[in-house]
Amino acid sequence: MKIYSPLIFLFLLFQFTLLAGTKGILEGKIVDKDTDDPLIGVSVLIVGTSIGAATDIDGKFMISNLDAGMYDVRFTSVGFQTTIMHNVVIRPDLRTTLNVSLSQSTLELKEMEITAERPLIEKDVTSTNYSFGGSQVDKLPVRDVQELMSLFPSVTAEGNVRGGKASEVVYLVDGLPLQNVISGGLTSSLPKSSITEFSVQTGGYEAEYGNALSGIVNIITRRGGDRHSSILRIEKDNWLAGGWNSQHNKTTEAEFTLSGPIVREQLHYFSANTYHTDDTRWWQDFSKFFETPVTTDFSGLTKLDFGITSKIRLSTQTIYSFRNWKDYEYSWRFNLDGLPGRRRTSDRTSILFSHTLSEGIHYSLNLSYSYLFNSIGEGDKNALDLTPYNYDFFLQYVVSGNRAWWAETKQNIMTAKGDLVIQPNPLNLLKFGFEINQYDIYSDLVKYEPQRTYFGKILIDEPLLNFSSNYHYFPRSGAIYLQDKLQVESDGATVNLGFRWDFLDPSSERPVVEKVLVDSANGQYQTQLTKFVKASMKQQLSPRMGLSFPLTWNILVVMNYGHYFQFPLFDYLYSGINPSQLRSGVNVLVGNPDLKPERTHAWEIGIKYGFDEKDMVSLTYFKKEFIDQIDSKTFLASKARSAGDYGFAEYVNNAFANAEGIEVVFMRHRSEDISGSIGYTLMRTEGVSDYVDQGINMQQWGFPVANTPYPLSWDQTHSLKIELDMKFPLNISGNIMWSYSTGKPYTYFPTRDGFTTLDSTRVFIPNNARLPSSSTLNMKFSKRLPITQKTAFMFYGSINNVFNSLNARWADANGKIGGQLADPSAYYEPRRFAVGIKYEM
Repeated sequence: MKIYSPLIFLFLLFQFTLLAGTKGILEGKIVDKDTDDPLIGVSVLIVGTSIGAATDIDGKFMISNLDAGMYDVRFTSVGFQTTIMHNVVIRPDLRTTLNVSLSQSTLELKEMEITAERPLIEKDVTSTNYSFGGSQVDKLPVRDVQELMSLFPSVTAEGNVRGGKASEVVYLVDGLPLQNVISGGLTSSLPKSSITEFSVQTGGYEAEYGNALSGIVNIITRRGGDRHSSILRIEKDNWLAGGWNSQHNKTTEAEFTLSGPIVREQLHYFSANTYHTDDTRWWQDFSKFFETPVTTDFSGLTKLDFGITSKIRLSTQTIYSFRNWKDYEYSWRFNLDGLPGRRRTSDRTSILFSHTLSEGIHYSLNLSYSYLFNSIGEGDKNALDLTPYNYDFFLQYVVSGNRAWWAETKQNIMTAKGDLVIQPNPLNLLKFGFEINQYDIYSDLVKYEPQRTYFGKILIDEPLLNFSSNYHYFPRSGAIYLQDKLQVESDGATVNLGFRWDFLDPSSERPVVEKVLVDSANGQYQTQLTKFVKASMKQQLSPRMGLSFPLTWNILVVMNYGHYFQFPLFDYLYSGINPSQLRSGVNVLVGNPDLKPERTHAWEIGIKYGFDEKDMVSLTYFKKEFIDQIDSKTFLASKARSAGDYGFAEYVNNAFANAEGIEVVFMRHRSEDISGSIGYTLMRTEGVSDYVDQGINMQQWGFPVANTPYPLSWDQTHSLKIELDMKFPLNISGNIMWSYSTGKPYTYFPTRDGFTTLDSTRVFIPNNARLPSSSTLNMKFSKRLPITQKTAFMFYGSINNVFNSLNARWADANGKIGGQLADPSAYYEPRRFAVGIKYEM
C-alpha cells in the first residue's frame, strides 16, 4: 500500500483536472440570411446528445469541453428553417468555427442539410500538425498505425520524425500513451475502423505533451451515436491464383464493429475488433517448420459514453491485444525452429469524468490502468540450452542448435491525468494540467550471444556474451503544466506560452563497481561491487512558446520554440544492476539509474499561403539540437576481457546530434475530382551515435568512438511524398500514394574474408556511403454499392509497391545489399495485393 500512496494523494489533491489533448471548442455566429443581422436565442445542438448552447445578443455561441471527433450540429429558431451541418470536425486543443446563415420561413419546411468544410489555414495553430480523418484513413492503402505515420512529411518508413530516433515519438490514444516503457514501441494494435482522427505533430507541440523529443501521434477514436450500426470487413492477400499467387503474405484480416445507443441521447456504446493472421513474406521458409499461421493478432477497443447531464459526462474505455508470432532471420532459414517464439498480451482500461462548470470553465479527470506482458521462448529458463549453435563450413547459415534467449517482462502502470480549462474571455484560453504515474516494472532476461567481428562473422573460439538481466522496481513519474493561448483579436495573431515540469523517481540504488586485476599473467579481471548509492530523482523544466499571425486573409506566419525531453526506457536504467549479477561479473552491459533525460531544443518558422478555398502551400524551416543522448561507454580496455568477464560498460548520456531541414507542402481539399497533398523535405541529420549500445560495440571491434558528427543511419537528404484522392468513372474511388527518398547512409569498410579489413591503412569513418534511392507506389480502389438507405457493400483492392521496386534497407561493409548471403530482408517488402469486402449496416 505504501507504493501507491503518492497516487492516492494526488488523486485527492487535484480535483479540478482534465484529460489533455482530447477536447476542443465549437464556436461561431448565426445571422439572418436576408438581412445579415445576428440572431438571438438560436438553439445549437450536437445531434445525438444533450450537449448544446444558445446564441447571445451578438448571435454568437460557444460549446466547450467537446470531445474531439466528427459531429452533426442542428440549428433551430422560431420563424427560421432548421439547418443541420454534417461532418463537423472537432480537433484536440483547437477551435472549430461555424458561421451559419438561417433562412426565414413561416412554414414547416424540410431541414436544410449542409456539409461542413474545415478551413485550410487554421489561424490559431502555432505548431506543425498533419492529420487524416477517419473516412480518409479508410481510403488509404495502409495496414497499420506505423504505415499511416510514414505518409507525413519528414517521417521515414521506420518512424523517424525530423531527424529523431523512432523511439522519440509518443503515441497517444484518446490522450493517454500506448507505450512500452521497458524496451520501447507500441503495446497494442488498433482497429482501423476505431479511428476518427489520426494526427501527427512534428514540431512546436504544446506544454501538455511531454516525454517526447521528436513527435506526437494523437489518435482519437470513434464513439457510438443514436443509431445502431455495424461493420463487417474481411480482407485477404491470397485470393488470386496463378503466377501472381506468390506475391502475398498469406494474410487474412477480419474486422467487426458495433455501435449505437443503450439509452438514446444519453448512453452509447462502441466496439471495434480485428483478428489478423499471416505467414509473413517468408512463408515459403516458414512452411517447412511450422503450421500456418505463423502470426496471430487479436486486438480491439470497446468504450461506453454516458451523458449524465448536458454538462457532466462519464466514459470508460478498454484497449486490448493478444499477439503470437515467430521471428525470421535469413541466416537461420534452414533452422527456423531454433529461434524462440514470442507472445504479447496487453490491456489498457480508463475512466474519464468530465464536468462543464460554465461556458468558460470545465475540468475532467482520467484514471487508467495498463498492463503489458511480453515473453520470448517457452518452458523453464533454467533448462535453456547454452550450447553454441552450429554453422555451416563458411560460417554463413545456422544449421542446428537453438538461440539462447528467454525472457519475460511485465509492466503495470496506474495513471491519473488531467487539467482544468478556463476561458476568461473569448480570446484567451488557460489550461492547467497534471499527470502522475506509478509503475510496477519486472524483467527477467536470459540471453547469450556469440561474439562477432564488425563484418558479422562469428568468433567461434570466443566465449558467449552474456546479456542476461533480472530486475523488479517500482518507479514513479509525474508532471504539471501551464498553457496560455491568447488571440490578439478574432482571427488575428495567436500567442501560445507554456511551461512543463516533469520528474522521474527511479526508486532504486545505483551500484558502484570496480574491475580488479586478479591474474596479471593472463590479464584476467573481476567485477567487484563496492557499495550502492541511492539514484537521484530526475526532473526537467520545459518552456514552450509559439506565435501565429496573419499577414492577409490568406497568408499566415507561424513560429515556435521549445525545450523537449524524454526519460530513458527502464531497460537502460535497470538492466544488469541486480546485486547477484554484478557480483558474478558476467554482464556485458549494465543499466544506469542515474541517466538524465534526453533533451531537444527545437525551433521552426513557417508561412502558409492559401490560393483559394481549395488550395494551399506551406513552407517551413526547422532546426533541432539533441542533447544528452544515450549511448554506452566501456570503462575497461578490450584486452582485459576474459571468459565469463567481458568488460565493464554501462549506459551514459554522452551522445549528441543535430537536424535541420525545409518542408514544402502543397494541399488541395474540397474537390470532388481530385484532392490530396504533395510534400517535399530537404533535411540533414548528423550525430555521434546511431544506437544506444554503439559505444560498447566499437570498443569490442577495436574502432575509435566517434567524437565528430556524421550522417546518422536514418538521414534522408531528399524525400518526396504524393497522396491523391480521385474519383473515377462508375463512381469508383481511388487513392494513389507515391514516395521517393534518396538513399540512407551506411558504412563502407571493405573486407576480404569477414575478419580483417581489405585495406589496413583505411580510416574507419561511420556512414561514409549511401544506399541507392528508393521509390514506392501504392494504390487502393473501392466501389460502394448501396443496398438500402442504411446498408451498403463496399468492395476494394489495394496494391503495395506496384512496380515491385527493390528498395534497399541495408548493405554490408563491402557495399553489397544483402551481404554475402544476398539476404532479401535487406530490401523493403515487395509487391503485395489485397482484396476485401466491407458490409455496413
